[in-house]
Amino acid sequence: MIATSLSLLLALSPAQALTRDQVIAETMRPYRGGSNSGVDRRTLNGKVMTGYQGWFAAHGDGSSMGWFHWGNQNGFDAQNCTVEMWPDMSEYDADERYATSFKYPNGQTAEVFSCYNRKTVLRHFRWMKDYGIDGAFVMRFGVRIDKPVDLRFTNTVLNHAREGANLNGRAYAIMYDLSSLPRGGTAKVIADWKLLVDRMRIRNDPAYIRHNYKPVVGVWGIGFGDNRKYTLSECKDLINFLKYDARYGGNTVVVGVPTYWRSRNRDSVTDPRLHDVIRSADIVCPWTIGRYRTVADARLYARNQLAGDITWCRGNRMEMMPTVYPGFSWSNARAATFNEVPRRGGQFLWTQFAEARQAGARMVFQAMFDEVDEATAIFKVSQTPPQASGVQFLTHEGQSNDYYLWLVGQGTKMIRGLSPLRFDAPSR
Repeated sequence: MIATSLSLLLALSPAQALTRDQVIAETMRPYRGGSNSGVDRRTLNGKVMTGYQGWFAAHGDGSSMGWFHWGNQNGFDAQNCTVEMWPDMSEYDADERYATSFKYPNGQTAEVFSCYNRKTVLRHFRWMKDYGIDGAFVMRFGVRIDKPVDLRFTNTVLNHAREGANLNGRAYAIMYDLSSLPRGGTAKVIADWKLLVDRMRIRNDPAYIRHNYKPVVGVWGIGFGDNRKYTLSECKDLINFLKYDARYGGNTVVVGVPTYWRSRNRDSVTDPRLHDVIRSADIVCPWTIGRYRTVADARLYARNQLAGDITWCRGNRMEMMPTVYPGFSWSNARAATFNEVPRRGGQFLWTQFAEARQAGARMVFQAMFDEVDEATAIFKVSQTPPQASGVQFLTHEGQSNDYYLWLVGQGTKMIRGLSPLRFDAPSR
């Protein structure tokens, strides 16, 4: 049988016409492009790695995903809007822009991007280079690696991110998000990692980051007290597979856990087995978004919780990767409070960086590069967003469109020890 060409596969619509085997054959291949030097990809020490969701699709981008993560199954308009910030599209080329029904204040049609577009993802990684951000954990969702249309989109974005990291001297790693997986669903993650190793040779990629001489893999969503279907036992088996399997193991495993994992309360399960699961990994990365909401609370968290977390990790021969975030809002998708966690001109984010360094953290997870859904994005967003009845979009509150990229770059220097510890946000 002659293999179907990639161009023909991508032209098929709807994408459900593709089989899963066809998608795997066409989108999971070793990286053959160039790779430029840049950040030290041999270690996470001194690194700030941002989370790259890469989940934005647009009508007309060829993915058959519609307005995924801009809107919902009903489309993308004022009644079906799931984002809190609007991307600044001024630097994107014409073939990266997808027109929407929204209008800017001057009456011009508002456009958005798609991560299915190679140029766009490469552009995002170039911004990481331009502002001194080390790289990204490319999020890979367990519920989106099964259906052909989802797998094609996910693999295509990963290929773009891999190329962007290589060409721009950045680092990247896979972070699996287990959210919404059913009981037994971690088996799909194991099968997927085998494909990434066998078909994409991902661990041989020059840009793929290592730590303690081993490739880094993240597993996010362990121990949250929100009635997840997959079990702690499954999570431990997954970690052990990634660490010890004779062919696919030998990795450094980062686990994304609740903020209060150590005390096993609030956002965490109370099951004492959680600590045993965490101890089977290498690096602990607590999810702190929304757990503190003011500068003072961020300071208290670091001194009352994070410092103890780091001590616990050291006592168990583990490492800590604190999560920092710039602010939060979720009003368009959930009818929640607009600007629920204000950015306070960057001081909120900067306090988290400073406190993390003072507590002894040697690496940081920056949430998130591109998530305009919950207004945690640090990339360039519009300071004059579209206007529409019933929706609101956050801006950088008078700061430039690239202010948070710059600020995270400054935080990276501080974490790395290239600039002194300071608790007031630097002036640009």
